[in-house]
Amino acid sequence: MINITNSPVEQVSFHDKIFLIKRDDLLDKDFSGNKARKFFYFLEKEFSKVTTLISHGSNQSNAMYSLSVLCNLKDWNFIYYINHLPSYLKDNPQGNYKYALENGMKLIIKEDFIKDDIDVDDTKLFIEEGGALEEASYGLRILANEIDEYKRVHNIDNLKIFLPSGTGTTALFLQKFLDIEVLTCACVGDDNYLREQFFDLEKDEKYHPTILQRKKKYHFGKLYKENYLLWKELKSQTNIEFDLLYDPIGWDTLLYNYDDKYTYLYIHQGGLIGNESMIQRYIHKYNL
Repeated sequence: MINITNSPVEQVSFHDKIFLIKRDDLLDKDFSGNKARKFFYFLEKEFSKVTTLISHGSNQSNAMYSLSVLCNLKDWNFIYYINHLPSYLKDNPQGNYKYALENGMKLIIKEDFIKDDIDVDDTKLFIEEGGALEEASYGLRILANEIDEYKRVHNIDNLKIFLPSGTGTTALFLQKFLDIEVLTCACVGDDNYLREQFFDLEKDEKYHPTILQRKKKYHFGKLYKENYLLWKELKSQTNIEFDLLYDPIGWDTLLYNYDDKYTYLYIHQGGLIGNESMIQRYIHKYNL
C-alpha cells in the first residue's frame, strides 16, 4: 500500500529571496501532489461494494490521471466525462490524457455534463471535478499535521503557507486545520469564483484562506510566454521542476505580495505529468 505522508521540506533561493518548499511532488512516483492528499481517503478506506469510479473534468486534468492510478490500485473501473477532446490530442495522446488511457480509463465526451444524470448506486462512486469534496479533508489533515510539526521542530514563529488554487479545496482544509495563515491565489476563474468554492465546502469564513491579489488577470489554460519564462527561471534557480499551469501564476503572485517579515512555505502540489503537453503547446505557439 502506498504511504502518502511525510514529504520533505527544502529551502531554496528564488529572486534573491529564501523560501521553504513542501515537496508533495515527491510523495510517490504515480500518486503524488495535492491529488494524492485529496484522494487518500479513497485509497485507505474499504469500499467492498464499489466496482466503478466516475468523475469529470478537463481532458488534461491532473485529477483524471491520479484517479486512474487510484482505480488501478483499487481494481476499479474508471469512467471519466469531458466536454471536448481536441482532434490533435485524440490523434497524438500525451500527458495526463495519455497515461490515464493507459491505466484503463473509459472516456465519455458529453458537452453538457450534469452529475444528476449519472446513475449512481452502491457499486459506483462519484468524485467531483478536481476532488472538491469533504472526503479530501482526510488526507489534507495529515498534510496540515506535517506542516505544524515542521513549524514546531524548527521553531518558526512567522510562518505563512502559500499555494495556488483551482477549486481551493487544499487551501481551505489546510486553513481549517492550521493556526497558520494560508495564502492562495485564484488560477481558475477570478477571486469571486474561488470564494464561492470556499463557501461550497465551508460556510464559516474564519476557515477561509487569504486570497492574494494577482499582478495581472489570467485566463485559465491560456498560454502566457512570461509564465513559461518564469517556470524556466524556477527550475534553473531552485533545481525543482514545478507545474507549468498553476505554479507560474502562484510564484508570480507570491513574489508580488512578498513581505520579508515572514517565512513562506510553498506547497508543491505535483502535476508534473501535465507539463509534457503544456511544454509542447508553448513550443508550438511561441516557436521556442
